[in-house]
Amino acid sequence: MRTSSFGRCSSSKRSSYSREFELPQHLEASSPGGGEGHGHGHAYGAMLPIFLDDLRRNHQQELVEITLELEGDALVLCDVAPTTAANSGGASNNVISSTTGDEVGAAGAVERSLSITSRIRRKFPWLRSSSSRSLASTSEVAAIEDPVITARNARRLKAKLERNRSSAQRALKGLRFISKTTGATDANELWRKVEERFRLLAKDGLLAREDFGECIGMEDSKEFAVGIFDTLARRKQRKVTKITKEELHDFWLQISDQSFDARLQIFFDMADSNEDGRITREEVQELIMLSASANKLSKLKEQAEGYASLIMEELDPENLGYIELWQLEMLLLQKDRYMNYSRQLSTTSLGWNQNMTGSRPKNVIKRLCRTVRCLAQEHWRRVWILLLWLAANACLFAWKFYQYKNRATFQVIGYCLPIAKGAAETLKLNMALILLPVCRNTLTWLRSTRARSFVPFDDNINFHKIIAFAIAIGVFVHVGNHLACDFPLLVNSSPEKFALISSYFHNKKPTYKSLIISVEGLTGISMVAFMAISFTLATHHFRRNAVRLPPPFNRLTGFNAFWYSHHLLGLVYVLLFVHGYCLYLTHRWYQKTTWMYISVPLLLYTAERTLRTCRSKHYSVKILKVSILPGDVLSLIMSKPNGFKYKSGQYIFLQCPKISPFEWHPFSITSAPGDDYLSVHIRTVGDWTQELKQLFTEDKSPRRAKLGQLVQMDQTGQPRLLVDGPYGAPAQDYQNYDVLLLIGLGIGATPFISILRDLLNGTRTTEDQMVESNTETTRSDESFNSFTSSNLTPGGNRKSQRTTNAYFYWVTREPGSFEWFKGVMDQVAEMDHKGQIELHNYLTSVYEEGDARSTLITMVQALSHAKHGVDILSGTRVRTHFARPNWKDVFTKIASKHPYSTVGVFYCGMPVLAKELKKLSNELSHKTATRFDFHKEYF
Repeated sequence: MRTSSFGRCSSSKRSSYSREFELPQHLEASSPGGGEGHGHGHAYGAMLPIFLDDLRRNHQQELVEITLELEGDALVLCDVAPTTAANSGGASNNVISSTTGDEVGAAGAVERSLSITSRIRRKFPWLRSSSSRSLASTSEVAAIEDPVITARNARRLKAKLERNRSSAQRALKGLRFISKTTGATDANELWRKVEERFRLLAKDGLLAREDFGECIGMEDSKEFAVGIFDTLARRKQRKVTKITKEELHDFWLQISDQSFDARLQIFFDMADSNEDGRITREEVQELIMLSASANKLSKLKEQAEGYASLIMEELDPENLGYIELWQLEMLLLQKDRYMNYSRQLSTTSLGWNQNMTGSRPKNVIKRLCRTVRCLAQEHWRRVWILLLWLAANACLFAWKFYQYKNRATFQVIGYCLPIAKGAAETLKLNMALILLPVCRNTLTWLRSTRARSFVPFDDNINFHKIIAFAIAIGVFVHVGNHLACDFPLLVNSSPEKFALISSYFHNKKPTYKSLIISVEGLTGISMVAFMAISFTLATHHFRRNAVRLPPPFNRLTGFNAFWYSHHLLGLVYVLLFVHGYCLYLTHRWYQKTTWMYISVPLLLYTAERTLRTCRSKHYSVKILKVSILPGDVLSLIMSKPNGFKYKSGQYIFLQCPKISPFEWHPFSITSAPGDDYLSVHIRTVGDWTQELKQLFTEDKSPRRAKLGQLVQMDQTGQPRLLVDGPYGAPAQDYQNYDVLLLIGLGIGATPFISILRDLLNGTRTTEDQMVESNTETTRSDESFNSFTSSNLTPGGNRKSQRTTNAYFYWVTREPGSFEWFKGVMDQVAEMDHKGQIELHNYLTSVYEEGDARSTLITMVQALSHAKHGVDILSGTRVRTHFARPNWKDVFTKIASKHPYSTVGVFYCGMPVLAKELKKLSNELSHKTATRFDFHKEYF
């Protein structure tokens, strides 16, 4: 047992962290013959002053810091380190360590310090010679001379130097047990919350060990919190199951200590259950299991033994069977070296500052011009479409207003009628235009033409909503003027004024009631009622089920209510025809222009729906494989219908008549165009998807899917599935960009899996063509033709691939989600020899970096991937990162790596993140020489 220490050796048997002590004066004055040992053994009174005097005589030479320990009856040399600051002459008389005043280089310092160690041992042979008055000196000297121990001490010395150079405080500042605090005020506020929870959880003034986690804010990690509780209780040299408020406050002060040494010691002590200052493999395994349980990583918990052996292999190369505190600290200090393994994105060919500085004009006017130009490049297609639409509405309103202002009715009714008729004319136009953005087949075809360069097809739904809003305003103005202005003025007009327009009413003055119950009045009111229902249920709160209504009104919310109520607009168009034909003030057929506006769009939309119905019957598919994947995901692999061609990034509609003969639901295609099958991944979160899952899994045992391997299923009893599509999506235009940044949240990764496979297929095809460039070959492979059909010019020559790099970021909360596309990720890692594609998986359910609950998990993850190249969670070559990505860092690094390039940013997920990504795309486009073009899809 250690009894005391000098220099920088700690007296704690659990910690090697040290404190400085001044040498007692009575020890300095001891003579070789008169030392009693002062309670430490009389041998030290003679030898220690000689050792100190020799150091003082050589104070002009290059000196080092010597760390000594008294252990039993032996003096142990435990550390030698180069000094970094010069001591004054007076100070050197009282402190063992002194310096020359010059800093020692990293590698050279280690070599010089080791050589000095050898010189000191030669000068003081008592360090390695046995003493007749020492009972244990022989064993200690043998330990010093043992090559294994010497190797470990050399690594310890090097680790100490690494700690000094790399600023350990910054590296370990994140090892925390509670939330970050920014000052005393925040810390006091946190403690007040702990006190409140103590009052709620404590019984008879005592807090149970099981409630400690909930009390300190670790309610989701109670098992880990119990480990902290036991560790802190062991420091009191007693085992307790309940603590008082004062003891809780003492525990709280320890885990909230801002000293990184203190936090590291607690973390070490959690594993060191027997308090011997050493951690064995079994203790490391227990700590891994504790961390895995806190992060709900059951797969990692099952393999904790293997990962504990991996850590011991890394930290204990001498195979002593244990590690000490400094070795754990070394692992954490070097985490960046492991974390950066296979992170090509962190190594950029051009510095971020260079890209930013070289492209930003210093002149304010030039900078403003650049900003305007960037905004114009981003929004010019939307702007000219909206301006054209607004101009058309304004012209029609003005034309109709001017027309009725010059008619006799203006003398009777005044400005109310021209305003109502002007609004009606804009309604005719908008009722025609609102159908065009939902003609999916037409838009899909137009996406493949030159029209995509000047028409923003990705904003079709937004344009649909804008027109609907304009229709609502037009209806309010038109109907409001009729009911509140036109009709009262007409009914109350004098006989002289009415005589001017009596011929329009068969020379009979109408009443207010007769105007309401007329064909024009009834059709108008019916249209308003139907549109009010349809528009209300189409709003975000009703469509997304955000409005909670009591039964049976709860059926008025959700997607089904929106879908069925939208079909009421079919009746609106029928009533619009009737309303536009039966007019009071217009009798000539060519002046009744309603049918002229809506006939063509209505016929086009009707043709689209007819085509969908016929095509879905023709595209009836066979189910080849059904799989239940982690995270409530249903994988369907289907036969590809004859003549079915699509592009990566597109989607299809599926209908199951056994569930509903009317409901169609969209799903992204996850197979590549060159595959001879069709696959989708469906997350079962709604009523329809839940019923579909039950149909395919009832009385059957689904097998796990592996893309690329088709297994024929028994078609007997399988529900019929109809396919409609494919339909265009923003991601299908990925080939128009130099670099791709694909970001998927959860199931939002599905449209990008097809793109990744297509990129690899394209690369492989290009390589094959280069090999066969000197021979004339004819390839009739159906899957190859299907793949290349979207990339051929009319003349039959393949276009050169513009896209050079792709970065795929998949963010999910489910650890098992990565198994959805395990085969695809492995294929990408194996086939991507040129490093064109980078895959980055992020698991947000694990606690953020720096939290003590995830620290060891992060290190196991990084260490395993660095050594074996396999991710511990997904089982693929793609490493899983924890917490959320730093999106600004991602964008800036891509901008640095690809200056003067156009980056297509494609996002599929929740709307919240889309705002941040769009903002970053705009910001980086303005500040760098790289242009980011943002596209989004919501699920």
